[in-house]
Amino acid sequence: MKWSVHNENPLQSSHDYLVVGLWNKSSQFEGILEELNQELNGELTALVKEGDLSTKAKTITKLPTLGKSSAKRIIFVGLGKQKELTIDDLRESFGALGKVLKNSRVSSVSVAIDSFLSEVIEPSDAGQALTEGITLSSYEFEGYRKKPNLPDVTLETLSVWTETDEQEMTAALEVGFVLAEGTNSARTLVNMPANMLTASKMADYAVELAEKYGFESEILGKEEMESMGMGALLAVNQGSAEPPRMIVLKHKGRDEWTDVLGLVGKGITFDTGGYSIKPKDGIVGMKADMGGAAAVLGAMEVIGRLQPEQNVVAVIPATDNMVSSKAFKPDDVITSLSGKTIEILNTDAEGRLALADGVTYAKQHGANYIVDVATLTGGVIVALGLDKTGALTNNEELFEQVLEASAEAGEFIWQLPYTEGDKNRVRKSPVADLNNSPGRDGHALFAGAFIGEFAESTPWVHLDIAGTATTKSAHHLGPAGATGAMTRTLALLIEQFSLKHK
Repeated sequence: MKWSVHNENPLQSSHDYLVVGLWNKSSQFEGILEELNQELNGELTALVKEGDLSTKAKTITKLPTLGKSSAKRIIFVGLGKQKELTIDDLRESFGALGKVLKNSRVSSVSVAIDSFLSEVIEPSDAGQALTEGITLSSYEFEGYRKKPNLPDVTLETLSVWTETDEQEMTAALEVGFVLAEGTNSARTLVNMPANMLTASKMADYAVELAEKYGFESEILGKEEMESMGMGALLAVNQGSAEPPRMIVLKHKGRDEWTDVLGLVGKGITFDTGGYSIKPKDGIVGMKADMGGAAAVLGAMEVIGRLQPEQNVVAVIPATDNMVSSKAFKPDDVITSLSGKTIEILNTDAEGRLALADGVTYAKQHGANYIVDVATLTGGVIVALGLDKTGALTNNEELFEQVLEASAEAGEFIWQLPYTEGDKNRVRKSPVADLNNSPGRDGHALFAGAFIGEFAESTPWVHLDIAGTATTKSAHHLGPAGATGAMTRTLALLIEQFSLKHK
C-alpha cells in the first residue's frame, strides 16, 4: 500500500471513495461534514435523524452522492461520542473500514483524517491508527487451497487529507503500517502447518530477515548445542526426527553492545505433549505453539524497518515435541545450559525447558533485560480467559515499560503474582535443582517461576500468550486464526526503550 498526504480541502478534488468520520453530536455538523451536508442539500441531517446513517462506533455506511459532490461515494465511519472514543476504538473503527474496503474490492481511497480528531486523539494518533487498523483487518491467510480465477483487488493507494504537517503525518502512517505488517507476518508463521514450518525452516526465515535488515545472525544446530550443554532444549527434541535450532538475531542500534534488551520466544513448532500426551481435542492446533517465536520475529521485522537506536538480541529455541523410543520421559533428570539440573515430571511442560536454555543464552549474548513470550500454559486461560495475556516479573520498572507499550498497542496484559512460595515449588525435587511441573494448581505461576530461575537477577518479564495467540472468531482487526499477539507490544517497547535509555 502506498500513501500520500495532502494539505488541502478534500472536497476541492475528485475521489471515487472519500472516508469521513461521523461523531454522535447533538449540535450541527462541523467542518467537512457541514460542507458535505450543504452539497447534498441537507440530506445528511435527515439520514442521521432517520437512522439510515449511523453514528455508532465501528459502523460503516456507504453513500453515493449522485453527482452532487466531487466524491462519487462517501464512506462514513461511525465514531460515537467524542469524549468516549479511545485510540483502541479508533483503530478498530479503521479495521471495520478495512474489511468493507476489502469486501468491496476498493483499490484507491481518500481519507479526511481531520474529521477523526478529538481532544484526546491527535493527528499522528489518527494516522497511525488508520494504516494499522486497515492493514491488520485486511489480513488473510490464503493457505494451500486452489486459488479462484477472480483476480485479487487490494487497497493500493491511500490519500490522506489533513491540515497537519505532511512530514509528521507521513511518519505516523509509516509506523502504523509497519507495526501491522510485522503482526501479519507473525500471524502467517503461526497459521502455517508444522510440516511446513519446522525448526530448520524457521531458522531459514530468521536468516532471511537478517539479510534483509542487516541483523547479525547465529543459528546453532544439534551438534553445537550438545557441545555447549543445552540439555533442556535437547531433551525436548529427543523424540523428534527434525533437528532443533537455536536462533539468534542481533540488532545493533548503538555503537557499543551495552544496555541490551533480550527478546526470547518459545519456538515449539508442534507439541504432542510427549509421553504426557495431549488428548485428541487438545492436540489439534498445536502448530500454534510457536506463537512466542512468531511474535519475536514479527517484532524484529518492525525493528528492521524502523531502525530504532536500541540494542536488541532475539533468541528463539526451536524444536517440536514428539513421541518416540528416544523421547524424554517423566522421571528423567536433565542438565540445562545454566548447569541447573531439572527433574521431568511432565513432558508436556516442555516450553519452559526450551525457554530455560533460551533465556540463559540471551544472557550469554549480553542481554541486560529480558522479555520472554510463550504460549505456555492452559492455566493462564483458566485464570484470565482468552483475551488477556498473563505476565510475571522480577522487576516492576521493566514491567511498567512493557505495560505502557501494551497499552499503546491495545494488547491487554494482566500481572500475575510471583512469590517465594511459587519459587519454592519449582525448587522442590529429591533428585535435582528444579522440577518442571509442581502441580495443576497455580500452573501458570509455576511455569513463569520456573523461567525466572534462569533469568535470576536480570530484569525480566514473562508473557504467557496461550489464550491470546489465536482466536476462533473473526474480529475488527482480523480473521479467525492467529492474532500475532505481542508483536506490536514488543516493537513499541523497543521504540520506547530507545528513547528512555539514550
